[in-house]
Amino acid sequence: MYTEIVKIIEGGLVNDKEKVINYATVLADNLESQGEGSLAKRIRSTLSKKKGTLTSLDSFATKPVDTESRMDIIEVTSPQIDPSQVILSKYSQEAIYNFIESYNRRDDLLKSGIGASNSLLLYGPPGCGKTTVAQFISSITGLPLVTARLDGLVSSLLGSTAKNIRKIFDYASKRECILFLDEFDVIAKLRDDKNELGELKRVVNSLIQNIDAFSDDSILIAATNHHELLDPAIWRRFTTIITLEKPQKEEINQLLYVLLDGKETSFLSISKKLDFIEDALIGLSHSDIKTIVFNAMRGVILSGRNCLTSCDVLKEIYFHKNHAIENEDDFIKFLMKYGATHKEINESLEIPLRKIQEISRSIVRKEP
Repeated sequence: MYTEIVKIIEGGLVNDKEKVINYATVLADNLESQGEGSLAKRIRSTLSKKKGTLTSLDSFATKPVDTESRMDIIEVTSPQIDPSQVILSKYSQEAIYNFIESYNRRDDLLKSGIGASNSLLLYGPPGCGKTTVAQFISSITGLPLVTARLDGLVSSLLGSTAKNIRKIFDYASKRECILFLDEFDVIAKLRDDKNELGELKRVVNSLIQNIDAFSDDSILIAATNHHELLDPAIWRRFTTIITLEKPQKEEINQLLYVLLDGKETSFLSISKKLDFIEDALIGLSHSDIKTIVFNAMRGVILSGRNCLTSCDVLKEIYFHKNHAIENEDDFIKFLMKYGATHKEINESLEIPLRKIQEISRSIVRKEP
């Protein structure tokens, strides 16, 4: 309730009628839920006497565009993600839930004289769940996800890029939502980079100013694969910073169970075989693992089989890492290294048993 009052005052001071109406409506709803029906009714009556209709979530349809190209510079979605599908390390998951709780209880924090925690910076290797986390927070909070589209945001006229940044922040500040800036390093680079033009440095200055003025009732999430490129002043603008790394063995295990839920496999129930597959997947991202498993399942379906074997998965891991099987001997050695039996290799991949046995004997001879 306190945050709505502050936002109504802010909107009135800058003559932003839409902002006043939006937050006054939210205030009326909150008062009514707290048993203050008469006051809620009075607020709604006052609003209804003014010209124009109340702004609803349908106003999200009026998206800002780049003046030069006329392209949309944002995309609005309402993701629905099952929490069980989000596989992260224990500490990353805990930090994300704490961030959500801090946002949900921002009124309590405001009464205690502590500012809201509504800005989150995610960084780490590609494919490790940064976009998924933004979608997950949107799903949990119920806030629409407003994603900045870099193809529209970054204009060939750098002066227009700064204007586009302002348009996006103005749009997101007028309604409760999550503003998601992916590939954040493109617009938040070091200002002392001698290879960059002065105009691009002004883009970073504009970005910082807009972050500072961003509404406490919305959430700002930025994500980057190249955190080392970010300007130092950018880091100080985020109340929460989380690194999302490639999954370790425990997360790989959880991810396999999620991806293969309801599927027939020859290895999920056999700890030793599952252990081999987990070892083979270490060093790959969440996205890589998902691609490998789905490609393996696709191959099983197309071959007319029902059961996914460890060989099917190991084959896709080898392809993912090498992009081809240029040396079949090396491929067979890889399969054996990660626990595939002669019979499995023969039946799943139709490699002659005699050749498999020859490779196996050569491996034994080389061992000390």
